Amino acid sequence: MLALNQNLQKLIGIAQKTEKTGIGLMSGTSLDGLDIALCRFTGSGLQTKFSLLQFITIPYTNDFKKEVQQVFAKKEASLEKICLLNEYIGNFHGELVLQALDSWKIKPEEVDFIASHGQTIYHAPKRLHKRAGYPNATLQIGDGDHLAVKTRILTISDFRQKHIAAGGEGAPLALYGDVLLGSKPGENRILLNIGGIANLTYLPADSDNNKVLCTDIGPGNTLIDAACCKYYNKAYDEDSEIAFSGKINEDLLSALLGHPFFAEQAPKTTGPELFNLAYVEEAQQRSNTTSISNEDLICTLSAFTAKSIADFIIQYFKADDIKIFTSGGGVKNIFVIDYLKKALPGIAIADTSDLGINPDAKEAILFALLGNEALCGEPLKIGSNPAVLMGKFSFAG
Repeated sequence: MLALNQNLQKLIGIAQKTEKTGIGLMSGTSLDGLDIALCRFTGSGLQTKFSLLQFITIPYTNDFKKEVQQVFAKKEASLEKICLLNEYIGNFHGELVLQALDSWKIKPEEVDFIASHGQTIYHAPKRLHKRAGYPNATLQIGDGDHLAVKTRILTISDFRQKHIAAGGEGAPLALYGDVLLGSKPGENRILLNIGGIANLTYLPADSDNNKVLCTDIGPGNTLIDAACCKYYNKAYDEDSEIAFSGKINEDLLSALLGHPFFAEQAPKTTGPELFNLAYVEEAQQRSNTTSISNEDLICTLSAFTAKSIADFIIQYFKADDIKIFTSGGGVKNIFVIDYLKKALPGIAIADTSDLGINPDAKEAILFALLGNEALCGEPLKIGSNPAVLMGKFSFAG
């Protein structure tokens, strides 16, 4: 009988460990930086227990953002640039992981695996591309082999492809981690993530996985950030200062909410491919609001994010029987959170720190959890989502 090669032997050894140390990496559509979460896991599936050992967000430089923006959410882009960035981002993320480990005084050999989301550059569900004969599709770059070789750590990456191959849209993948970490018998919960795109997971009090709903809702920070960058040369609206200085333009808000996406049945996915400044400009043309002030525009875009979230929750859930726990960069958007509290007066709203989950680290933690599941879990059937284990393995040598 032939012996297994060393990589496979090591993989089996890691999978069989009762306790694993893994790193989750998340770089979202906001392009603000790389979230790095060092986690410890015992068990798998519904028996998973985790602790967050360390967390850091390493900001991206403006030069790096500009490089990615050349291919980000564009129907046409340089194939050469995509090819180069795929390799470059894999190496670059590896360097950032090593930088974080060094600052924590942890050696790479003390880490069992890295679970890397990569950088989404295009998300194309059929509902958006509408091309006959073509399936749902998505593309994340930042090659896992480069990450593994750079760090000398087993790397699991490219999680979204299996979800699509099995019939899903490749998002939101928070579903699996939210069920494993956020459910509580006897309490209806919504875990609301406000990143570049807003998404939520509904967790029923009776723990019936058939009732779980995980879906994108609409824009999170993406339009607000894009407008702040264009009109104020700012990455985001700090403390909602600009939004609070303006007024909501109801005509523009109505036009923004008029897209068929909002009437489509959940679960559904979307991205900056739809919700971008071109979408805003078209809505301004239709509503005759091209001359409103920049302050009123930022205020209205902030209201657009909040109202689309509130409207969805009111439509799908009982407002007097649920608790909302928020995460993502939008948690710091005071205007959006205040709007939600006023629009949903019967619902308690807190961030995920009340669940023992750092709201800034949550997405990176969830990918670390998906990595743990890829190593030792079993496919879990939740709602209409495919029961699959996700991720591709890249060995360090």
